[in-house]
Formats: sequence, C-alpha cells, structure tokens
Amino acid sequence: MNNSDFIVPADIPNHSHSLFQHHYNQLTHNTGRLMLFVGDQKVEHLNNDFHGNQIAIDDGDPRHLFNIASTAKIGGFATQLGLITRYGHEYSTIPYVVKLNAHTNLVPSITDDPYSLSWYSINQVIEFKKNSNLNILGVGYTIYLGSQYESKMLKEAAQLIYQAHLHGLVTIIWAYPKGKSIIKPKDPHLIAGAAGVITALGADFVKVNYPEVGNESQAVALKEAVMAAGNTRLICAGGPSTNPKQFYQDLYDQIHVSGAYGNATGRNIHQKPLDEAVRFCNGIYAITVENKSVDEAMAIYMNKILN
Repeated sequence: MNNSDFIVPADIPNHSHSLFQHHYNQLTHNTGRLMLFVGDQKVEHLNNDFHGNQIAIDDGDPRHLFNIASTAKIGGFATQLGLITRYGHEYSTIPYVVKLNAHTNLVPSITDDPYSLSWYSINQVIEFKKNSNLNILGVGYTIYLGSQYESKMLKEAAQLIYQAHLHGLVTIIWAYPKGKSIIKPKDPHLIAGAAGVITALGADFVKVNYPEVGNESQAVALKEAVMAAGNTRLICAGGPSTNPKQFYQDLYDQIHVSGAYGNATGRNIHQKPLDEAVRFCNGIYAITVENKSVDEAMAIYMNKILN
C-alpha cells in the first residue's frame, strides 16, 4: 500500500504542514496504516488488566509497557502523559501518543453515563514535548457517544483536534457508544454512525470496536463504518485477549476486507511476558504495516522461519 492519498487537513497552518506530515509518516511508517500499541488501561480498567489469571507477572509493573514499546515494532505507544513523565527519560526512543482523557470503571453505566474530560491542554503537551525532547507525535481522546454528557466531550474534542493540528500533531479519537441509552454498543450501523461523527470533528484517525453481527461477517459489516469515516482513517480496537491466530485473521480481514487502516491493541500484547509480547506485537506490525499474511505473522509470533 502507498500513502498517495495522504492529505494535510485544512486547519493545519502552512508553517506546520511539514511537521504534521513528518509526525504522520513516523506513526504510519509511510504506509498510511497505524499499528498503535495502547497502554491507557491503568485508568480505564484499574488493575484488572494487569494482574490475575492468565496475565504475565511482568504486567503488574508499568515498566512492562515501556519495555514492550521500546523493543517491539510499533507505530506509536499511546498512554497518559503522567506515565510518560515517570518513564520517558529512560525510554526516549519510543514514538508517543499522549492520551488526553480517561476515567475509571468504578461507576457503572447503569448508574450514570460516562463523562471523561481532558487532563491537559494541547499547549501543555507542546510545552512538555519541548522541555522533555521526547518524540510525541500525536494525541488521543475518548468520546462516549450516547452519554448524556456527549455534547461536552464533543466540544472539547473539537477544540483539542483544532489546537493539536495547529502544532502539527496527529489526532486519534476513540469513539465508543456507551451509556444508559445504548442497548447494542457494537451494532455495526451504530459504529458507522460513531465513525461519521469523528470525521465531522476533523480527526485523523478514529478507533472503534469491531462490530458484533452474530453469524454474519464482521469484516463485511465493518465496511459501513470505514465508508462513513471517509478520509478519517478507521482503526479497530484489539479488545480482550484472544487466540493469536484468530486475532491475526481478524486484523487481516479488517484491513483487506473492511478497508480499515490498522489497529490499536493493548491487552492482547501487554498481558503476555516480554519476549512473547514483542513477538506478538511484531506479528501485528507485519500484517498492518508490512502487508504480510496471517501465516507470516504467526511465524513471527512462533519465532519460526517460513520456507
């Protein structure tokens, strides 16, 4: 795949064009596809994703995330700015995406609709980037569409995208229908609607869940969302840990059947011991960025050489 259809959004001033393209090309390795390693779950899911049955003991230490991100092939590592401030000086080669907002899962949706505001302004991110000299390429933000607070999150996201673009940063929006009024959050038509909303905000990438469609093809169902996203590039969330072969097959189908532009994966990577996590991550990268097959990705994961 080439990056010939790359566009610079019109809200990026002329003096930031080359910086934005540089950030974008770094994240996608000049392919337009994004392999995003996500480590924001320490807030979103507390310690549930980092300690317990079938979870590597390594994962209890935040350093595990940075060890993976600095060793494996990735486009970017998305996490909170606070974690970057604690570990970034030791891991200065990592390409970072600052996750701007987050909230815990302690208040269930049946009690109150989710509401998550940004912890930092774009100016503070830029200030930190300059002071730390770390490789910060973009910012991420989650919107819970269907929440009674969605209008406040939408307004904040719009402002953050606009401000980030002024400074040449790439913007990625997590778009999750969630709230007391949402009955089927993974309905493909609803996910397509969410993707369209994020395009209306002007984001560069939209991260959505893979739709649930019963016996139908998930990859075919996702096509509606890819089309609705237009030239905002759609990537899929990795979801809970699953069988590696199935994960790779789903990812391959998302790209080659649905038309998606990559993935944003967390638990499926970091819940594994370091060596396995790196091999699994490199398999994801192979499919996403290097256009490899499922069998080739599995060979990387299993540390085998195909004839």
